[in-house]
Amino acid sequence: MIRQLDARLINQIAAGEVIERPASVVKELVENSLDAGATRIQVEVERGGMRKIRVRDNGYGMAAEDLPLAVAAHATSKIATLDDLEAVASLGFRGEALASIASVSRLHIATRRASDERHGWQFEPGADAPQPGTCQPGTSIDVSDLFYNTPARRKFMRTEQTEFRHIDELLKRLALARPDVDFILQHNGKVVRQLAASELLSAEQAEQQRLRLICGKAFVEQAQLLDEHSAHGSGAGRQGQGMSLRGWIARPTFSRQQADMQYFFVNGRLVRDRLVAHAIRQAYKDVLYHGRHPAYVLYLAIDPAAVDVNVHPQKHEVRFREQRQVHDFLFGSLHRQLAGQHASAAALADGDDDNARLQVGHRRVDIGGAGSSALFSRAGQRFAGDQSAPAQYAHAQLRDAGGAYAYLAQAAQQRSAEAISVESTNHDDASMPPLGYALAQLQGIYILAENQPGLVLVDMHAAHERVTYEQLKRAYADQQLQAQQLLLPQQLAVSEREADAVEQFAEALQAFALDIERSGPEQVSIRAIPQLLAGADSEALLRDVLSELVTLESSVLLEQQANEMLSSMACHGSIRANRKLNLDEMNALLRAMEATERSDQCNHGRPTWLQLDLATLDKLFLRGR
Repeated sequence: MIRQLDARLINQIAAGEVIERPASVVKELVENSLDAGATRIQVEVERGGMRKIRVRDNGYGMAAEDLPLAVAAHATSKIATLDDLEAVASLGFRGEALASIASVSRLHIATRRASDERHGWQFEPGADAPQPGTCQPGTSIDVSDLFYNTPARRKFMRTEQTEFRHIDELLKRLALARPDVDFILQHNGKVVRQLAASELLSAEQAEQQRLRLICGKAFVEQAQLLDEHSAHGSGAGRQGQGMSLRGWIARPTFSRQQADMQYFFVNGRLVRDRLVAHAIRQAYKDVLYHGRHPAYVLYLAIDPAAVDVNVHPQKHEVRFREQRQVHDFLFGSLHRQLAGQHASAAALADGDDDNARLQVGHRRVDIGGAGSSALFSRAGQRFAGDQSAPAQYAHAQLRDAGGAYAYLAQAAQQRSAEAISVESTNHDDASMPPLGYALAQLQGIYILAENQPGLVLVDMHAAHERVTYEQLKRAYADQQLQAQQLLLPQQLAVSEREADAVEQFAEALQAFALDIERSGPEQVSIRAIPQLLAGADSEALLRDVLSELVTLESSVLLEQQANEMLSSMACHGSIRANRKLNLDEMNALLRAMEATERSDQCNHGRPTWLQLDLATLDKLFLRGR
């Protein structure tokens, strides 16, 4: 027999979707406080929130006649029509949070509007009417004995400390979204977190202060400010129109073992969205170790009508109406930032060399003394376009040269000695390139160079690997990978499965400028390799390529994993350890690095160079003491 459920049971069912744990209660109450215009929010919890949760704010408050409706199901002041629902700008809108909380706890509300001069009002669900009460302007909501009437749900709660950690993490996320609001968190009567918003600080300074308090000093030092706005126009330029992305992304070398420092907000709402996660992961794909996670705090502003926030009971997820445009805008914004492409890249693309800039980051090692830690910070050097002829020349040599090492020697031979010789002492600060000029090679692994701040250390294999990889990617995307015919075909013994893969992917391999054919049941012939990799060990190169091919099921997968294939090929085409370079070759590599995207780290996320400034060197040798 079909029965109509009573209102209390309906609310308890809704609570099962909305109220998962104490942190869910805190989230709903704090979001209501923010919607009410609060600038100070205090959260007090006892026993991880299971015994008591109190949220106080200095917001607008409520009138006495609104209190019974506040705890009624589907009653809200935030939307009234379908048009309001389709363009929600507030954090809450369903009107079921307080009703759901009240159905599984003991709820008490105290509120007062600024216009109520005499007193405020108090109310508990089930009471006949609100009662007068003394309280400060704003609203205070007490939630006691959570899940007291649903013991099955209480059994699923974790330890007190675990539940409190969820509350603490939630409040950090909400505080990142609103650096203009004071947040105070107490646990068992002790202040655990106090995040103050100073009126004396500018909006940007307040953001920086909040970021440092929540994410830590190391993140702030490694983070890059991102501020991208959608392009306007027609065609491809319309992608992302009406959107902006602002925030901070950490250098790839600051990657995390867990995805525990990833904060993404849509119109101020904290969300976890698969489309967003995929776009960010793809942008970091070329610069992170496998299994590592990027760190970021990002804010996406978009027309509320272009995003549906009513797709998840706890409002953790959203659905974008133009998913492809949002994905491409996020990916493109982060991709350009990680590649070092800003206004300088646009100027170069437009052929405006006079105003071109090459922005190259550097890492500074600050060594203070006994017990001090090494601090790495991101900074920027700008190199004027009319002074970047050596860098542009090396870039051209890299693009056109025909061997793994040939471009180094060729660039060194063709450029005048005056342009790169370290024996010349006439370099002024304005004309010195960001990575300076080579001094020597250390242990056949590192290049030592002098630039304006001091000493630069370069891992030559890692740096050359990134340079080669970016060139291979560009040539592959433009279908301009040139093949270098081998003087004599090289025979290679392989497994039958690998030989089958050569036949299966023959056409796809041609796109990589690899001319390989099967010459026997367990033998293949290498006839040509990419011109950029001429001089590399073709046998080792092919074995790595074949190991990837045998794991693929179709050429479609090969196309999707083209960058992985090119990355593996670039490793074989890069300078190896213990290979001696002369000064001209070393300088050519430095200039190529300055002209290459993502040259701060190799394909696997390792740094390619670091900066030791004179102040650091003085500390090492105790100069000035």
